[in-house]
Amino acid sequence: MAPRILIAPDKFKGSLTAPGAAEAIARGIAAVCPDATLLLMPIADGGEGTAEAICAALGGIWNTLPASDPLGRPIAARYAWLENDVAVIDMSEASGLGRLAITERDPLHASTFGTGQLIADAIRREASKILVGLGGSATNDGGLGLAAALGFEFRDRHGRQLQGIPANLAELARIKAPGAPLRATIIGLCDVQNPLTGERGASRTYGPQKGADPQMVQWLDGHLARLANIVTRDLRCDFRATPGAGAAGGLGFGLLSFCGATLRPGFETLAEILQLEKTIAASDFVVTGEGRIDAQTMEGKGPAGVAALARKHGKPVIAFAGSVADDPRIATVFDHVFAISPPGLPLDEALRDAPRLLENCAAGAVAKILFPNEHPQGTHRGI
Repeated sequence: MAPRILIAPDKFKGSLTAPGAAEAIARGIAAVCPDATLLLMPIADGGEGTAEAICAALGGIWNTLPASDPLGRPIAARYAWLENDVAVIDMSEASGLGRLAITERDPLHASTFGTGQLIADAIRREASKILVGLGGSATNDGGLGLAAALGFEFRDRHGRQLQGIPANLAELARIKAPGAPLRATIIGLCDVQNPLTGERGASRTYGPQKGADPQMVQWLDGHLARLANIVTRDLRCDFRATPGAGAAGGLGFGLLSFCGATLRPGFETLAEILQLEKTIAASDFVVTGEGRIDAQTMEGKGPAGVAALARKHGKPVIAFAGSVADDPRIATVFDHVFAISPPGLPLDEALRDAPRLLENCAAGAVAKILFPNEHPQGTHRGI
């Protein structure tokens, strides 16, 4: 009987989107098992690619509009629009690291204003619910820019209005909210538990990868704490210690404070929307993957979530990755793990050839697993 195979990978960062990865895996499996029923269900965990994964699974349209990149330059940005007037926005679409060259990273001036523009557009179109994927940010602004795009005013002690960027936090004295509350339910999707400030906060945990040196990290952490104090006084709410408040450079805190949002686990929410568990239960085995499988994968990223659901239903699970860490815990999560890059292949070549490498690896791995007598030795490392 031909197997029913669910293909549910996350993105391979820097080389393949989640839908692209699913298609490459499907081509590889189809080449060695043409009778298999292949179900493609790309996933995300609230980070980059969340809107694309949901739109690919449920259908929808893309709304594209002029917006600002993290440094305020004009760009075209898009978000997904689903049935029942639900909008799905990746904050990385307008405010992500991918919008900047490495030499342009500047957490003192990078802003989430562009993400706020996308939310404002969805509200203008009368969205009933807005899902915001938190991940891949170039920003460390605590949601200042987003709030400015939604009509909040930030003023210094002289009453002068300030641009919503972290560099102005030292002068911030007062926050004025817009007259009317937002007319949509907003949910931030993230799978990190970081608070806004402190050792595990946004600045100390993620600031360095956005261009912050140790002195800047300390400054940002202290001034985000100051922002939280002013929010507590002027808006009468305090979410600085809420798990996830530090997500996306403090945008989790910004959504909670300025939008009355709630935060939900990204993978769990996506799994519910896609009815992922039901599909896994009806499959013979499951394939997942991401760019690198390592300790972070074990801490609740999408492929680990897929594997947990597969094990719950007794389904074997295969994972592919650009690279695989030497971590014994990986073997307890996945039945088989394959690194798609041959040893010694330069990183730039691996990224450029990722679709072909993934397709070939999937073909070899599945042939080895489904037809062990015909393929006694795999061509790729398995765990």
